[in-house]
Amino acid sequence: MRKTLASIALAASVGLTPAWAGAACLAEYKAKRDNPLELIYDITPIRGACTRENAEAQLQAQLAEQGRTLLKVLSVRQE
Repeated sequence: MRKTLASIALAASVGLTPAWAGAACLAEYKAKRDNPLELIYDITPIRGACTRENAEAQLQAQLAEQGRTLLKVLSVRQE
């Protein structure tokens, strides 16, 4: 019984992990949207080189599609 409960708990926790949990590089950033003003803080996976420059380029393009503006990349870290 104990083994079954452990298996169920493990399966449930795996299903609740964020999509980026296995990502190699994560960028932490701030962004905004105007009218109405919305401030955004998020962490997202980055493809390619794990550098601030690469993160800025990817985030600017991705956020522009959503009507948002990148304010600052706070950190880039290898996971």
